[in-house]
Amino acid sequence: MNCWQGSQIIEEEVGRLLEERGLSLGLAESCTGGMIAARITDVPGSSAYFAGGVVAYDNSIKEVVLGVPAGELNQYGAVSGQVARSMAEGARKLMKTDFGLAVTGVAGPGGGTPGKPVGLVYIALTGPRGTTARELRLAGSRAQIRTATVQEALTMLLLELLNNRE
Repeated sequence: MNCWQGSQIIEEEVGRLLEERGLSLGLAESCTGGMIAARITDVPGSSAYFAGGVVAYDNSIKEVVLGVPAGELNQYGAVSGQVARSMAEGARKLMKTDFGLAVTGVAGPGGGTPGKPVGLVYIALTGPRGTTARELRLAGSRAQIRTATVQEALTMLLLELLNNRE
């Protein structure tokens, strides 16, 4: 089909590609609080490919619902690439989907530390080709950081779909 066009809304293109290929998506969101799920479900017909999402702000939810190992949370902290990967894998397993997408980070304005400052975000994606995670250093207000995180997460998923034309 056509390549993604910048004028299209990214979640529409993600949805089109998932539906076209008979693939499904599950989410695990922390710092975005369900904003990715909202964008995905803004697209009519998204129930064809979107199974659901978990908003896991509390570490106990990450551990009990998503299966993030307690040792990972203790060793690396909730805002880490390791935990983002486990969240994505947990969402995929929990929802029995082809892809799991997860975000965790410090949206601010408080909560940052020298080692994990406001704007530090991890996005992880797991799918048929394995699991990858990205670290972002974002700037701006809480709303700007959360919005940028959503856009980056959807872009990561879109690029995976475009680069994996099985």
